[in-house]
Amino acid sequence: MASSSPRESAGARLVVGSTYALRMATKWWTLIAVCTGLFVLLLDVTIVNVALPDIQRDLDASLSDLQWVIDSYALVLAALVLTAGSLADLYGRKRVFAIGVGMFGLASLACGSAPNILSLTLARGAQGIGGAAMFATALAIWQRPSPAASGALPSVSSAQSPALQPRWARS
Repeated sequence: MASSSPRESAGARLVVGSTYALRMATKWWTLIAVCTGLFVLLLDVTIVNVALPDIQRDLDASLSDLQWVIDSYALVLAALVLTAGSLADLYGRKRVFAIGVGMFGLASLACGSAPNILSLTLARGAQGIGGAAMFATALAIWQRPSPAASGALPSVSSAQSPALQPRWARS
């Protein structure tokens, strides 16, 4: 016969409530980490444009050199996003994201201390590798089974009025 004293049920509620609170806190910290990573990643795409005059002056770079500084990051990032996603499927999303953050951070340090334009261009390419790992895995890390994903909550499209749907979508 199970005992149902108020003391035991309160303890059970405390354990269940603590587990839920811990899970929610972890979920929010994960969201903050992923959003911060994506913010830095996308900021890095555009922030170099602001620094181009200083880069040209300090590193004695030509216009072609400056174009490569910008394009090396974008080309490597775009070329490796799918590969990084496949690696995340094989080795785990969090691991690939963490490696990407580490590589991006180290490459950013290398960019900041680049003595010449070639080192800066190569460091920007390394940033692109880390950025591809972060970009490919960020949303996959955040995606978790949730009430909305399980169908418990209506989606925006299902809440949309049939009158707002195009004629070909109505049956």
